[in-house]
Amino acid sequence: DRLQGTILSKRCERKGCALLLMDLDNFKEINDTLGHHNGDILLQEIGLRLLNLFQNTDTVARMGGDEFAVLLDEVDMENAVSAAGRILQAIEPPFVIEGLTLQVDASIGIAFCPEHGEDTDLLIQRAEVAMYMAKKFVDGYRIFDPEHDPYNTRRLVIISDLRRAIDNNQLSLYYQPKIDLKTGDVTGVEALARWQHPAYGFIPPDQFIPLAEQSGLIKPLTLWVLNEALRECRARSDEGIKIGVAVNISARNLQDVQLPAQIAELLDSWKVSPDLLELEITESTIMLNPEVSMDTLKHLNAMGIRLSVDDFGTGHSSLAYLKRLPINEIKIDKSFIKDICKDSNDTLIVQATIDLGHNLGLTVVAEGVENQDVYDRLAGLGCDIVQGYFISPPIPAAEFKKWFKARVTVY
Repeated sequence: DRLQGTILSKRCERKGCALLLMDLDNFKEINDTLGHHNGDILLQEIGLRLLNLFQNTDTVARMGGDEFAVLLDEVDMENAVSAAGRILQAIEPPFVIEGLTLQVDASIGIAFCPEHGEDTDLLIQRAEVAMYMAKKFVDGYRIFDPEHDPYNTRRLVIISDLRRAIDNNQLSLYYQPKIDLKTGDVTGVEALARWQHPAYGFIPPDQFIPLAEQSGLIKPLTLWVLNEALRECRARSDEGIKIGVAVNISARNLQDVQLPAQIAELLDSWKVSPDLLELEITESTIMLNPEVSMDTLKHLNAMGIRLSVDDFGTGHSSLAYLKRLPINEIKIDKSFIKDICKDSNDTLIVQATIDLGHNLGLTVVAEGVENQDVYDRLAGLGCDIVQGYFISPPIPAAEFKKWFKARVTVY
């Protein structure tokens, strides 16, 4: 009611207001551990701290559960951000409940009227979207951004158009080569999906692939990539370029029991040897459901397909689990590679990873190689394979063939 009344008055006065929505982080654990009675006491204590922060002209409310809201009248962005900072500061000192000291963290979403909406439900929804983004990025508070709104029109259009793009073969694959550091030979390529949208132009993979995962399109998208990658692998082989191709696999793909059979069918259809296909899986993907992942990976390995752990070092897999995986390769994440010539800690991490990989009988690949110095340093550390813009950016299939033939001529 207060929000509705404020919005109506602002329409007349042509002034604005801000809605701050706060949700406690991991409150369920407090309830489960200390009981709901103590959880309620904590909520009351938080409510008192919030009330002490604001004037009578502002509204402080508990929306339900562990969610609180603050309605600020006639404030600009700077004032609203300052208020969010004061809230986080106010709940930072520990709470003492039943003799126990509790540290509480929270995430705050901020939405403005009229910029983000002039309807109560819409404003609350958009403050919630901002709050969940604050939780995702663990940065305390976020102002609503339409780009991150899962309900915005652009997102729905992209999802709808992505489905058509997959069905109508409107995507394309680019290829980034991998180079053997000892011989200089091209050992394979990584296939990367690209999408030129008719209305929005180039949409980066880090935008449309998460949408594919959230909307259930990741399965048909992955199958399209696999089919196209194997088709072009066959075409390259027919021209005498017999090198492998790597395709990225998501968590949902790895949980799909039909995946091995579908890949076997595609390999047979294009008459491509299984050892020319490599599947790249991140550590976090594997650890999402380790037992199911292990079964799928064992099946794929038994088929003769090469398996690689991508972005190695950024996930949370244990070494005890890693040694059980039927993998052939680990790829050191580019975040460790880019400053290897400047940061001694990165050098130590990369050296240790290379030694670990070799001791486990694995090929070690470094991605994100940007210059000659990094290339030479990795060679000195005993890395096996490199890829990155220094060798070549991802390029279309036709350009890759020209690049490959030119390189072979030089070498």
